Amino acid sequence: MPLRIIPFEPRLAKRFKDLNVAWLERYFYVEAKDEILLKNCENSIIGIGGFIFFAEYKQVIAGCFSLIPSKEKQFELGKMAVDPAYQGLKIGQQLLEFAIEFGKEKQWEKIILYSSTKLPTALHVYRKYGFKEVPLEKNLPYERSDIKMELVL
Repeated sequence: MPLRIIPFEPRLAKRFKDLNVAWLERYFYVEAKDEILLKNCENSIIGIGGFIFFAEYKQVIAGCFSLIPSKEKQFELGKMAVDPAYQGLKIGQQLLEFAIEFGKEKQWEKIILYSSTKLPTALHVYRKYGFKEVPLEKNLPYERSDIKMELVL
């Protein structure tokens, strides 16, 4: 598949927001924490030491994800979205594989994520790549989150 994974560029900030808002509105709704991260992702994610990557498929930005620092050598995988027109091409899995390899190259200890049991397909993919369910803490960043997973690198 002619897929390239490319790093954040300021010109792609609107596409990052649009992909995520479309996904959120399809399955849930945009929460306050989403607004903070998406309104100015360059400051709220990149500016705090995080990363944003995009899947470019046939010269179209078809998907994205972010890695947000949560603790030393630990990042949260979030804001992963694939344009519905490009779903079924395993773009999400390729983004996830890239995120895992990126974390290993950076010598991180683990990648965590928050998800929802209303997304069984996503949870299946996370488990396929070795993510394990761990206890949820109190005061979660998102109301939709009812499961936390981590991958020890």
